[in-house]
Amino acid sequence: MSDDTIRLVTIGRIIRRRWRLLAVLTVVGALVGYGTSALFPPRYTASASVLLPGQWDERGLLTQVDIATSSAVVDRAAATLGWTGVSGSELRDRVSAKAADGNIIKISGTADTPQRAQQLSDQVARQFVAFAARIGGDNSDPEAAARPEALRQMVVQTSRRITELADAADPGQTVESVQARTELAKLRTALQEAITKLDQADPAANKANMVVMGPAARPAGEAPPTRTQLIVAGALLFFLLAVIGHLTAARMSRRLRTEPEIAAALGSALLGSVDVPGEQPARRPEDRGRARIRRLLGLDVRWDLPTPQTSGDEAGRQIRYRRVCARLREQLPSPRPLLVVVPDGDEIARRAAGQLAAEAETDPSPSSSSRGYPMLRVVEVSVSQPMVPDRDNESGALVVVSAGNWTAEELAGIAEACADAQHEVIGIVLAGTVRARPTRSAGPSRDAATPALAVGNNATGGSG
Repeated sequence: MSDDTIRLVTIGRIIRRRWRLLAVLTVVGALVGYGTSALFPPRYTASASVLLPGQWDERGLLTQVDIATSSAVVDRAAATLGWTGVSGSELRDRVSAKAADGNIIKISGTADTPQRAQQLSDQVARQFVAFAARIGGDNSDPEAAARPEALRQMVVQTSRRITELADAADPGQTVESVQARTELAKLRTALQEAITKLDQADPAANKANMVVMGPAARPAGEAPPTRTQLIVAGALLFFLLAVIGHLTAARMSRRLRTEPEIAAALGSALLGSVDVPGEQPARRPEDRGRARIRRLLGLDVRWDLPTPQTSGDEAGRQIRYRRVCARLREQLPSPRPLLVVVPDGDEIARRAAGQLAAEAETDPSPSSSSRGYPMLRVVEVSVSQPMVPDRDNESGALVVVSAGNWTAEELAGIAEACADAQHEVIGIVLAGTVRARPTRSAGPSRDAATPALAVGNNATGGSG
């Protein structure tokens, strides 16, 4: 899986085979979210809107936003509210402002109760309007303040003089008189538009005309993140981390899962694949408590291996074992015993090796023209410190392993241990599990007679 693309079917397999563990981790995440919400008291946010008449560019609106959240405004609001233990610097962290469409400054206040949030936003809005009006009305240069008003008076007088000239013009219908009156009317209109734009562009007038657009609405719910949001976020976070952890572990795993990889690690050819019915492995008494927990969480089932296919019947499985024995007979130069090496802890491979040894004992009716199946002796070898018995009269070693349990280094160590004991690895048998169908009462099952360590007989014939 380390080189496979992560697909939805992979995630579905994780959820299907690890749903108990994922459910437990999701509940833990929800509890963590609940505990986090207990550390942070609920907050409520209310908003008040202030209208800025006239024409404002983006830069001017941003300046007003900064003024609305400045210490000069918030400190005055804190002094007016008079909340015990709450200073202006603390309120500055609870007040925010932003420019909305239509020259509107939206001021928001956050507090521990809906009533206080409403009071805070209303008071900051009022102090902002008062502060802006005070700035607009305060002008230290009397001459500069008088210039716009003098200009207005001059425009009014000019407009009045234009009207008098238009009335005194030739009342006749000559072309010259009509053109003169038309030009004077256009001049009067242009002067009136100019004085209107002057009034609109006056910053002092704009600031003085700021108005609070009604009281802030009392909040009906908590400000995010709410307790429910924290609980859901904690549960979702733990669930995603669990799934990502499974995918990461699978991608970082170096266990071999394909036949070519296993054959390359052991340096030999694959002779065939055999199946064993899936069943719960035997557990030692001291491991029962831990195994019960693993079974409860679903950790006793590998999720990164394909789902075992349903086996046809016992006869079909025995055919696979007989074919492997036949290949061994064809590959061995003489009918001498053969060492079957199984990694210690590989329960699937151990059961397959025992079944293979039992099948070799039941050699079909031998004939004089063919040799029988080789005698098989099963040994379990530790992968951490592999040690294979020295060669006696064996003609080689047969390695039986299952997919997805061992790394290339571990399998290479077993191959080196065989070489040190002067055993040539003549082949590999890959063992897998299948879901057995209900057995029929036609006779005793062959699995019941499978030995842990099987020694073959001296049969000299048989056909595969």
